[in-house]
Amino acid sequence: MSRFCVYLGSREGRDPQFLEAARRLGAELARRGHGLVYGGARVGLMGELADAVMAAGGEAIGVMPDHLVEREQAHHGLTELVRVRNMHDRKASMAAHADAFIVLPGGIGTLEEFFEAWTWHYLGLHDKPIGVLDTAGFYAPLLAFLDSTVEHGFLNGRTRAELVDATDPAELLDALETRLASAG
Repeated sequence: MSRFCVYLGSREGRDPQFLEAARRLGAELARRGHGLVYGGARVGLMGELADAVMAAGGEAIGVMPDHLVEREQAHHGLTELVRVRNMHDRKASMAAHADAFIVLPGGIGTLEEFFEAWTWHYLGLHDKPIGVLDTAGFYAPLLAFLDSTVEHGFLNGRTRAELVDATDPAELLDALETRLASAG
């Protein structure tokens, strides 16, 4: 079993496709026998994803700093809720539990976590695959910007190519599983 660390919003967003994609990804992770590692909230896309994993009989591990347990409304129905001291410990714990990373729609916290995990990969601190689920074109502008950074000489094309993106949860998991298999 591989565990997928998923970064995503503690809000639902305005487009119902975001909720649906989180549910589909959760069900697909569990169907394929993969575990979930995420931020531990019971609300927003985070809660929907965890609930979908659990409803399909999968493993869901949440990681949350003590100071966010009330604010982000910790999900106490998970396989495991890991409480940590701060955000740095949260990100380190999530990464340590994971074999791969996926990014769904979210705000500045999601983007910060995603870019840190990708930077760690670039620096050789891990070799875990990273994927972006571009639901309803949410990440299309960001992906175009990243392509632009390659064109302008600020990002290596190989580094950009290491980032997998897809619009469908199953397609994204297929690509990430292929990368996991070739790395192992």
